[in-house]
Amino acid sequence: MAIADTQSGLSNSLTDLMTSLAVIFILLLCASLNNAQQEGETVRGAIVVDLQKELQAFFKKGVEVKKDPKDPLGLIVLVPEKLLQFDLNEHFIPERGKVFLKDFIPQLAKSMRTFQKDINSIVVEGHADLSGTDEYNLELSQKRSMSVIMASLKSLEGKDEERDCFLNLLSASGRGKRGDLFATEIDPENRRRVVFKIRVRSIEQKDIKELIGEQVKAS
Repeated sequence: MAIADTQSGLSNSLTDLMTSLAVIFILLLCASLNNAQQEGETVRGAIVVDLQKELQAFFKKGVEVKKDPKDPLGLIVLVPEKLLQFDLNEHFIPERGKVFLKDFIPQLAKSMRTFQKDINSIVVEGHADLSGTDEYNLELSQKRSMSVIMASLKSLEGKDEERDCFLNLLSASGRGKRGDLFATEIDPENRRRVVFKIRVRSIEQKDIKELIGEQVKAS
């Protein structure tokens, strides 16, 4: 009985120890995740401040930078109404939009180059109104985003460093009639547009990028 009691006591002690270690691990993990989120928020805030400085003239014309309510590491750049809004069933950028991108994109790319180590991606996100099928709107919105990307790259001709940085971060995404967080359903024209989404690199992504960079240098 004494041996059985001893073994039972050791088993209980081991269980208590493992439980305590698990709790400590969970607490450390939560603290790490919280620190990562705070760092991401800090970088995101710094980028907002930098954009406000670099794009001051455009802010006066109606450009907005908002935090993505669904992504703690995301920013959404909203262009003034009518500039990157498309006609019904069209993916061609209006002339006023082309003029705007020619001035706006070089300044945006310059600011992004400042933070290129902290930026994970710049997504040109196309949208459509509520009419039409999901399949049709997805294709149409993708074409709209690609039209803006091509015009954006054209505006960076002769600015090789900004163009390379911008291109490395750039991607197109057609969301159809879904996913536009700041559009109003009662205004179909407001939904036929393109927005820019900027995402800050997480700590894990930074570590992976630095590791890859070290391996490239070593090779």
